[in-house]
Amino acid sequence: MLAAYQLEHNHLRKTPLNIDDDIPEGTIWVDALEPDEDERNWLSGHFVGGLPGQEKVDEIEASSRFFTDQDGLHINSLFPHKVGQELRSFNVSLNLRVDRLISVRGEDLSLFRLLRQYLRQDRIHAAGPMELLLHLFALKVDYLSDSIEDVYKILEPASEQVFETENLDEVLRMITRQEDSNGKIRLSLLDTQRTLRFLQRYQIDKLGKDNKRQIREMLSDIESLLPHTQFLFDKINFMLDATMSFTNLQQSKIIKIFSVAAVVFLPPTLIASIYGMNFNIMPELQQSWGYPMALGMMLASAFGTYYFFKRKDWL
Repeated sequence: MLAAYQLEHNHLRKTPLNIDDDIPEGTIWVDALEPDEDERNWLSGHFVGGLPGQEKVDEIEASSRFFTDQDGLHINSLFPHKVGQELRSFNVSLNLRVDRLISVRGEDLSLFRLLRQYLRQDRIHAAGPMELLLHLFALKVDYLSDSIEDVYKILEPASEQVFETENLDEVLRMITRQEDSNGKIRLSLLDTQRTLRFLQRYQIDKLGKDNKRQIREMLSDIESLLPHTQFLFDKINFMLDATMSFTNLQQSKIIKIFSVAAVVFLPPTLIASIYGMNFNIMPELQQSWGYPMALGMMLASAFGTYYFFKRKDWL
């Protein structure tokens, strides 16, 4: 799906596009959502070097994620998106030109919907494509900050459930899910940090005073958020270690019960084995008190072993 946005009195007006249309005059943003092959070919006609493929967009080296050419500034950036209880990251290809911003994305990301909503509500103002791009990244930093707070809120009650055996499986799934979310949050923060520093270096002459201030504020926010992600990693690792240790402790207790039971029944088993050898000369076999005596010996040896373990506090 293709859409063009024109700025009119600080409001964005959306114009749906198809492959037979030209980009309307005054367009500051062209957004391609899940473009099909025909739409990608149409977009490629607006790039000197052609539209970058998905493999190029997903590469992690800086030279592939941030570069300039005849088409302007190219940025491939990770954007977080919540799908149910799972946080996912999607690469978005952004092309910043003097007169417009072109975005190509494979998912209907909530941050892009939020950007359009804020523009409609006059909560943010964009005088051009650069301001539009910076507002998008500002929303992303805020979203990542809220995601960190969500991880904190989820882990707080979970720390009290670690030692509840009936919910152990669910707690483990929840902890590993938050570890994955925290990893994606940190990766998105680092990716955004690299993007903003790249903008500072290569767009310094095109950035206004407010743009520079906004970038500095976002970089400062990212610097303050990164230690939180490291703290969460440490907390999650501690909770995983505590959960696994508690599981091993519970298993050890069960094994201990079986071990003690085996030792308690060992002497009676020995006595029963002796009288089961069926030798001809075993005087007790011919006496009326032989059977009660054997039972008494087995009971006495079992209780004696149990009493010994109890005195040693092994039970």
